[in-house]
Amino acid sequence: MSDELSSEQGEVVEATEPVDVAQVAVEEDEPDDADSYDGTESALDQEGDAAADYLEELLDIVDMDGDIDTYVEGDRAHVSIVTDSQTLVGKNGEVLDALQELARLAVLTDTGRRSRLILDVAGYRDKRRQELLIMAQEAVAEVKRTGEPARLPAMNPFERKIVHDAVAEAGLTSESEGVEPQRRVVVSTK
Repeated sequence: MSDELSSEQGEVVEATEPVDVAQVAVEEDEPDDADSYDGTESALDQEGDAAADYLEELLDIVDMDGDIDTYVEGDRAHVSIVTDSQTLVGKNGEVLDALQELARLAVLTDTGRRSRLILDVAGYRDKRRQELLIMAQEAVAEVKRTGEPARLPAMNPFERKIVHDAVAEAGLTSESEGVEPQRRVVVSTK
């Protein structure tokens, strides 16, 4: 009995000696420079590339201009659409949030892995982060001055995380209350 293998071109070739299929699969997946290989970073790069491809097609379909940048920061892939248009941001970032979810679905379809990638359009998330940090600082100052809890406006999970981190860094506590989409951060001295 002879062992048969399929080549990359789809043709069947006969193996001259027994083949360990698991070993062949591992060898094909390893990069040329195994010393610099970081599986997590590579997976995050793949996520960014898959999302960028999807968003590039979307921009073509809606005939919008924009450059797409990808990078990895921490444990997340980041994709930015560099444009002057606010159309893909929408009111309070609602269109941006929807596009982020669609990009995550595109990554899932392409890679088979769930993604936590962050999408930004026209620098909206960076600007919003600065606004939220100021809001958190003001809430911390108010709580320290009055001793009373401060309830902030409703925010999405990404925005709440920024506020929670800023409050913790200032030495106070915070928690989220309410139900989406009206979930908010409450800052206190507890």
